[in-house]
Amino acid sequence: MSVELRGMNVSRERAASSYNGYIMLAVLAALAIFALVALPGMVPDSGASKAAKLVFVGSLLGTLIGLILVASGFFMIQPNQAAVITLFGEYRGSERTEGLRWVWPWMMRKKISARAHNIHSERVKINDLRGNPIEIACNVVWRVADTAQASFDVDDYKQFVNIQIEAGLRTVGSRHPYDDFENEEVTLRGSGEVVNNELLIELNERLKTAGIIVDEAGLTHLAYASEIASAMLKRQQAEAVIAARAKLVMGAVGMVEDALTKLSQDKIVELDDERRAAMVSNLMVVLCGEREAHPVINAGSLY
Repeated sequence: MSVELRGMNVSRERAASSYNGYIMLAVLAALAIFALVALPGMVPDSGASKAAKLVFVGSLLGTLIGLILVASGFFMIQPNQAAVITLFGEYRGSERTEGLRWVWPWMMRKKISARAHNIHSERVKINDLRGNPIEIACNVVWRVADTAQASFDVDDYKQFVNIQIEAGLRTVGSRHPYDDFENEEVTLRGSGEVVNNELLIELNERLKTAGIIVDEAGLTHLAYASEIASAMLKRQQAEAVIAARAKLVMGAVGMVEDALTKLSQDKIVELDDERRAAMVSNLMVVLCGEREAHPVINAGSLY
């Protein structure tokens, strides 16, 4: 699902034109040395001409302005950090070069972290595919891939991420049933890898408008809502009992069949259909019964 707005101008990150801060630091040091060493020797005497005084004042003001301009243009870029550069509201590029950088003081710098962010969402209540209310939460690892989109295409990219994570979680959670009561291919509880992959794709589609990339997404909490949890627990227990009974009966049938076949092959006893049916009944009761069997020993004739 794409959330790009029709008619919206999509920003694209490009490299900014900044200068090496260490070179500009040397320029600043040179201006400071000039102000401390050369300017005191240029102070005119009381009888100096007006032109000489104007030259001194101009040199002093120029040096001070130069010091202020150079000192105001420095900024630092940490690893996995970027600075969005604007000039009177116009985007002039993003600087990602680590270390000390310099731009003209009238150019604005807004720093944005490009590091990975980890968010554990709040538990939200939604309806699954069958309309059952469930509680669901997820963990998302995301990072800023395009600083221009994050700065100019959304109002607050961090708030945008939080809202879209909840919206994507609701969308994916409503696509599938909670559990596999009717032989569904994909369920929230039984198909975690498939659901997590769907959530990752959904969030990347939603957040690409803000220049955000989701590296990892997965469910961290999944449960029936409190109002139906007790009823669903009984249903799950019933399903488990039925499955166990079915497996027990199928195993007993195989054991009875093997026993009758072995008796017939080894010619231990010959049974007609009526007594064969009776033996099958007795063996099934012994094998499938929940109570301990108490056999009766026949000390007389077989019949």
